[in-house]
Amino acid sequence: MSFCQFFGGEIYKDHFKPGMYVCSKCNHPLFSSRSKFAHSSPWPAFRDTIREDSVTKMMETLTAFKVLCGKCGNGLGHEFVNDGPEEGVSRF
Repeated sequence: MSFCQFFGGEIYKDHFKPGMYVCSKCNHPLFSSRSKFAHSSPWPAFRDTIREDSVTKMMETLTAFKVLCGKCGNGLGHEFVNDGPEEGVSRF
């Protein structure tokens, strides 16, 4: 996930084949394709992680957490609170 690019180079945004998304540095399991959903952001969007320890989160603002790989600490992006596909669901 750390290879995401903003300017049209992100290849997994519209990729919905079944599978597992893992950390690009240590292969730690992060997200299942079952939790992936279409979103207007330029990056892939997920509703939840595979396991509670898949990621580490640090509060950045009242509505966003910085998200790191739960195993190696690789930066993955953010969790946006209450910005998921349903009310009360976050978006990674």
